[in-house]
Amino acid sequence: MSKKGVLLVNLGSPDSTSVSDVRKYLREFLMDGRVLDAPWPIRWFVVNVLILPKRPKESAEAYESVWTKDGSPLVVTSRKVQALLQEKLEEPVELAMRYQNPSIESALAKLGDQGVTDLFMIPLFPHYAMSSFETAVERVKELVAQNHPGMRLTTQPPYFEDADYVDALVESIRPHLKEPFDKLLFSYHGIPERHLRKSDPTGSHCLSKPDCCEGCHPAHDFCYRAQCFKTTDAVVGTLGLKPEQYAISFQSRLGRDPWLKPYTDFELERFAKEGVKRLLVVCPAFVSDCLETIEEIGIRGKESFESAGGESLQLIPCLNEHPFWVDTLERMVKDWKEQAEAH
Repeated sequence: MSKKGVLLVNLGSPDSTSVSDVRKYLREFLMDGRVLDAPWPIRWFVVNVLILPKRPKESAEAYESVWTKDGSPLVVTSRKVQALLQEKLEEPVELAMRYQNPSIESALAKLGDQGVTDLFMIPLFPHYAMSSFETAVERVKELVAQNHPGMRLTTQPPYFEDADYVDALVESIRPHLKEPFDKLLFSYHGIPERHLRKSDPTGSHCLSKPDCCEGCHPAHDFCYRAQCFKTTDAVVGTLGLKPEQYAISFQSRLGRDPWLKPYTDFELERFAKEGVKRLLVVCPAFVSDCLETIEEIGIRGKESFESAGGESLQLIPCLNEHPFWVDTLERMVKDWKEQAEAH
């Protein structure tokens, strides 16, 4: 007899705001070869000599500004989503983080203990990137093969233009458009340009020309930038926004290599100087609010926009526990079960 189970995987967070816990999290995250994709000796030097001596203290202070009484907002929200989805499903639903806790290993062990033989993994990343979607999927595959060789694994593909995901995003944004605003900024997590080229299966399409993300191309199945543009197009099309009412940018860059442009921090100052007074910001690459949304945009981004002359920056919350989002996850599971039964 086969038994089905569901695994939700998000990125991760330190266990606490202590400098030692933040250092432990950053070390695991940055030593991942799909995040910092340099050869291991170079990666070790960059992480342990250039980043970890100073960064954990700075990051710990940032985490303190967003920490809740129950812990990291990313983990707390993800657990709430897990519980809401579990209420809708007979199958066991577990939550794991790619880095730190709850670990993928412990989540798989819980599912294994419940007799799960058919596992459906939903990466909580709508868009394909080697440093988020791919690393989570490959780590789960590795641990299933290592510790649960009899378990069959199916993965939800990127859902950047899935109709239900787009509807959930639209409904999370719509209430914020009732008040007058000058511009809606779609701020996606950035990635290095080299990651796009590495993920391009054709080896020659991504970033080869200014309009490489337009139309249809096999490279777009693995192109984070093209997928971000498609999400934006779907959302603004449904909301009926005019071109001058919205913009796209990329946040959270690290290091000196070129990352996807335009950069969010630069755009916030530019908008303010060009007369944008009331700015709304949504971060569709994240399904749960976290350090990069609450602190980077809602606190630091707001300060820089307003100090450059803007009047107000309002961060639109992520999907979090939005009922449309939980319904979307439920539908993904139902689709998987129907396909499994058909075969």
